[in-house]
Amino acid sequence: MNDTSPTPIALDRDGIQRLVHDFYADVRRDGELGPIFEAAIGAHWTPHLDRMVEFWSTVMLGTHSFRGNVFGKHVALAETSRVEPRHFLRWITLWHRHTGRLFEAEVAEEFQRTAHGIGRNLFYGFFQQFAHFVMQDGEAVDYVAV
Repeated sequence: MNDTSPTPIALDRDGIQRLVHDFYADVRRDGELGPIFEAAIGAHWTPHLDRMVEFWSTVMLGTHSFRGNVFGKHVALAETSRVEPRHFLRWITLWHRHTGRLFEAEVAEEFQRTAHGIGRNLFYGFFQQFAHFVMQDGEAVDYVAV
């Protein structure tokens, strides 16, 4: 657990909602990721955040409340977006920061493992190679094609 949050939050719907909203607020402010996400989401942030809460609730809590094709939706953006490998590194880094700050280490690590898997698959959709993200002190510093 990071020193910036003395009490970890619970792994429940409210905790996931806080994670999603805090994380995407940071993404929107980020100089590298903000423009990419704004171009894709535009004025539709509220429904996107709601869907992300449902997605992570399904993944982490088993709610089965999310329906959709995550891979297809993202890969459809590959041709029109300016996504580069470095954007995946930044996304993983921010995800590690937020999950590590908010949750107990074991819960944060599960969120992070899941995000690495998602990132690996989406990286393939964009760049036709799977990526293993190299972490150093909580930051994604590189990737290795696998």
